[in-house]
Amino acid sequence: MRYLQILKVAYRALTRNKMRSSLTMLGIIIGVGAVIAMVGIGQGAKRMIDSQISSLGDNLLTVFSGSHFHGGVRGGAGSATDLTADDAQAILDYCPAVAKVSPMVRTGAQVVAGNLNWATSIEGYGPDFISIRSWPLSSGSFFTEQDVRGATKVCVLGKTVVDELFAGQDPVGEIVRINKLPFRVIGVLSSKGQNAFGRDQDDLVIVPYTTAQKKIMGITHIQSIMVSAKDRTMMDAAEQQITALLRQRHKIMPGQDDDFTVRSQLDIASVAGSTSGVMTILLGAIASVSLIVGGIGIMNIMLVSVTERTREIGLRMAVGAKGRDILVQFLVEAVVLCLSGGIIGILLGAGSSEVISGVLHWPVYISIPAVALAFFFAAFVGIFFGFYPARKASLLDPIEALRYE
Repeated sequence: MRYLQILKVAYRALTRNKMRSSLTMLGIIIGVGAVIAMVGIGQGAKRMIDSQISSLGDNLLTVFSGSHFHGGVRGGAGSATDLTADDAQAILDYCPAVAKVSPMVRTGAQVVAGNLNWATSIEGYGPDFISIRSWPLSSGSFFTEQDVRGATKVCVLGKTVVDELFAGQDPVGEIVRINKLPFRVIGVLSSKGQNAFGRDQDDLVIVPYTTAQKKIMGITHIQSIMVSAKDRTMMDAAEQQITALLRQRHKIMPGQDDDFTVRSQLDIASVAGSTSGVMTILLGAIASVSLIVGGIGIMNIMLVSVTERTREIGLRMAVGAKGRDILVQFLVEAVVLCLSGGIIGILLGAGSSEVISGVLHWPVYISIPAVALAFFFAAFVGIFFGFYPARKASLLDPIEALRYE
């Protein structure tokens, strides 16, 4: 009953001057709302990046050709031509942590269908590509190991290429020309959209890697190898096994640099996660400044309130109220102001996030922990900035307070 009475007194004191109380809460409302919205934007961006990285493939590792060093001249990354299809097969045969592999080559070319043409990426893979990348087909079928052995002229189109060359039509069974060579379309990939680096994943044509090597690019080496580990927990082991095997196959002596690079999906996720985490903290920290400003406003108003109610404080002490009762009373008033502003701020932040997401099409994610943190931080602001005015009120001399005009 005692604490209920304190809340009633606090409510009456705050509603005595509604405009001042509302303006005081405004700083907390804006602060909490800004924190909720900014953290929501940061978390939404992180989840989008994680989703896009996951869409790159299932437990994916990629082996890239490295740089060459000859006659004192060092080439750039990717200039070495030591990776071969036999390396890819050896990785599958001798690395226990590896489930599937696919050689990869890539070039650019003009694709012609009827009187339409489109410049796109021509990429050569093995038959396990769609399972490694977790990329299903929307129609048709993928090429087989027999197509790879025979270097057949078949292709699978990405959604963007289909839209540009066969708008509103199913291209399966149609003929397209790549570098003046006819290719039969046997399938269409489902849409994946942009990846984490802004590249349109659907703007490509996939052919057997042997076809790309012999009939489009005129090479015998491969540019990289896509590898799927058996389990996410085995990706580090797969990376170590691949590195050891390729160093042995390429006769790289101890102390010499590798002529290849193994990049794990976990490495990309770790970098992206760190970047988005820093961005979220930065956005939250900037928004938290509004909470501190709001807290200073509450301290200012509570000091004014103590001055205005000096005679009331003296009267309470004269009839038996103790210093701690006065302290609790003013502290409760500050906390009630902050929590009321915090609740409104949470609603404002959630609403603002939905508006931002709808208008700007930014990904926004409002998490329960972020809401709880903002709410308790608002309460902390009330206690922290309300303590000094409350303590000042509790230390007033009753006689001097009753004399105050």
